[in-house]
Parts: sequence; C-alpha cells; structure tokens
Amino acid sequence: MINLLYIAALIFAIAFAVLVVYLAILVKVIKETKSDVIDTLEGLGKQMEGVSTEATALLNKTNKLAEDINDKSVRLNTVVDGVKGIGETIKSFNQSIRRVSDSVSAVAEKNKEETAQAIKWGTVIMNVIKKRKNSSNEN
Repeated sequence: MINLLYIAALIFAIAFAVLVVYLAILVKVIKETKSDVIDTLEGLGKQMEGVSTEATALLNKTNKLAEDINDKSVRLNTVVDGVKGIGETIKSFNQSIRRVSDSVSAVAEKNKEETAQAIKWGTVIMNVIKKRKNSSNEN
C-alpha cells in the first residue's frame, strides 16, 4: 500500500510537472500574443493620428471651400440683380415702343385715305419733276 502511495505521488508529481510545462508554454504564448496586440494597437494609434490629421486638413479645406462658395454666391446675387434691372429696363423700353407703334398704327388707320392720297400726290409731283429735268436736259 505504501508502494501504491509512492506510485500515486509519482503520478501526481509527473502530472504536476506536465501541468507546469503546459502552463509555462501557455504563459509564453500569451506574452507573444500580448506583444502582437500591443504592436497592433500602437500601429492603429499611429494610423488614427494620420487619419485625424487628414480629417482636420479636409475639414479646413471644406470650410475654406464653403466660404469661397458663399462669397461667390453673394457676388453672383449682385450680378443677377443687375441683370434683373437690365431686364426691367428692356421690358419698359419694349412697352414704350409698343405704345408708340400702337399710336402710329391708330393714326395711320385713322388717316389711311389721306395718307394714300398724299402718296399719290407725292408720286405725281416726283414724276413731274423728273419730266422737267429730262426736258431741261434735252434742251
């Protein structure tokens, strides 16, 4: 029975030694994994700094672009207001021309017969003048 106790103690010692070896290997693997995780986190931190720097630069450029667009929009509004004024002036001018044209048309319509007779008399006078010139040139 004492032999059995020695055998059990020996088996326990061997099992304990194996357990210690496996635990040592596990601790070594955990250290390597921890080192890899630390390296990865440091790289990620550097990348995040780069991304943060680029995001800040992009935000600054976006703000400058927004200011530029706003400034150009204000200037464009001035141009649009000027063009609107020109359009209103042209519209007013067109209305004035239309009124003059309408009044001329109304007067012409009213005096249609007198105008036709004036044109006829003008033609007759022009023909008489031409005949006199021709006859004076012949003499």
